[in-house]
Amino acid sequence: MKILFLSFYFEPDLCAGSFRNSSLFKELLPLIKTEDQLDVITTHPNRYDSYKVKAKSLENPSSNVTINRIEIPSHGGGIFGQIKSFKKFYFEAKKIAKKEKYDLVYASSSRLFTACLGAKIARIHKAKLYLDIRDIFRETIVDVYSNSIIKTVLNTILVPIENYTFGRANHINLVSEGFKPYFDKYKKNYTFFTNGIDSIFLNPKKIEYVQNEKRKTIFYGGNIGESQGLHIIIPEAAEKLKDKFDFLIVGDGAVKDKLEKEVKERGLKNVSLLPPVNRDTLIEYYQKTDYLFLHLNKQKAFERVLPSKIFEYGAFNKPVIAGVSGFSKLFLEDNLKNVITFQPGEVEEFISKLESKPYENIERKEFKEKFSREKINKEMAKSILSLL
Repeated sequence: MKILFLSFYFEPDLCAGSFRNSSLFKELLPLIKTEDQLDVITTHPNRYDSYKVKAKSLENPSSNVTINRIEIPSHGGGIFGQIKSFKKFYFEAKKIAKKEKYDLVYASSSRLFTACLGAKIARIHKAKLYLDIRDIFRETIVDVYSNSIIKTVLNTILVPIENYTFGRANHINLVSEGFKPYFDKYKKNYTFFTNGIDSIFLNPKKIEYVQNEKRKTIFYGGNIGESQGLHIIIPEAAEKLKDKFDFLIVGDGAVKDKLEKEVKERGLKNVSLLPPVNRDTLIEYYQKTDYLFLHLNKQKAFERVLPSKIFEYGAFNKPVIAGVSGFSKLFLEDNLKNVITFQPGEVEEFISKLESKPYENIERKEFKEKFSREKINKEMAKSILSLL
């Protein structure tokens, strides 16, 4: 049995796709036999231009496992840079895959094209195809543009690609149950293995933190893109809360410059912007700040998603503040204790709820047990291999 494992992001890169797929890969390893073959095709770390870490182009963790990393051009998070980078990944991945004859192709995709690449390789090899869908790319990208001509062009291009890709799949995993209505038309076998909490967050080294009774720190760590919309919420909120709250933002992304510009123009001294850090340092920030912040932009597409950041935050006992709607809001209110939710972009609602809720730290033992990444990925690994 030969298995191809496709993921644009993989360890040691820093992003949700890397964390999810690196963990899943490790759960697959003990389930395959010595005579089986497992090949990973991915990229060299590229998520953030401001955080670079080296990795080998070719690794053989064992005699029947190979990790191929493709060097892609820097993309800076912009749409055209990402197209250029994926084009390189697409053709190089097909070239590598051509050397083998696969029985099963697994492809994890937030952007549609990794899934499409998986579908094409599966067709060439007459292999089973298992898709892991982390985002609805067409809906998200079309929502970003208000121009009706651009929307029409994008739909004309992306709808047939979607139909080909999802129609070719033997099984589709959706990380959010909010995606289900969108996929009903494809009439496939579906599972809903969500993102989860990595073990590094479940048993972190404890750090002593003495709270400041007069000022509290609100922390966000992760991507700073259009999807997060931090530039439409943080500057105004920070200005109105400057007497009591500090904002600490750690990360990078395509619209970080917009956020920096707003902070500078308002002359905000209570907003700090720092570059991405490794996960050990991130855990220190989680423990040494008072609130953990999450926000999604106002587009309708984001009403279906379930951000991976929810699971990281839920591993700690700090209150979570989330500007989300739709499925994310329902999930948070059903599963997470000590959470403040508000409608995306609504500064006054955010401030009102923040100031009216007494500050407290609450352990989330049930949440951590239910959404352990290791536990979820053990079951997902079995689901993948069940296709054979």
